[in-house]
Amino acid sequence: MVGMTVMGDLIVIGIRISRNFSLLELTKSSTATRLGIDNTPSQEVIDNLEFLALRILQHVRDHYGRAVTINSGFRCLDLNRKLGSGDRSQHVTGNAADMEISGVDNYELACWIRDNLEFDQLILEFYTGEPSSGWVHVSLKPLNNRMECLTVTKQTTRRGLIK
Repeated sequence: MVGMTVMGDLIVIGIRISRNFSLLELTKSSTATRLGIDNTPSQEVIDNLEFLALRILQHVRDHYGRAVTINSGFRCLDLNRKLGSGDRSQHVTGNAADMEISGVDNYELACWIRDNLEFDQLILEFYTGEPSSGWVHVSLKPLNNRMECLTVTKQTTRRGLIK
């Protein structure tokens, strides 16, 4: 059992959506808790999160043999707006996650995903050259994935993964 939390009227007890990922870790949000926002996913969002976990996150975990920290997975529209993100963010549909792996350079992580997995968007966000700086955003749709790679800093957004 991973743990228990109440999400709206639903009690989630460590529901696993892949071998190493639980629904809880892909929906938890300290911001939602602090602001009293119900971040309960619909069944469609849960299905999207499971697809993301099975097709990308679990492969990353298996390759590196280390825990993958999910900084942000599903965000309901209200939470997403409070965080200043756009309404079309793939986090809102459960198709995206922001992640890191302790001891793995985020640029290296992004490059491994780019070279080995199918994705819609792969974004190296706020990476400064320090291995633990920033995070990796990855999204996946069931069809028509763009395989788009971006690097985002405070100043700019550039195509490709840039160290």
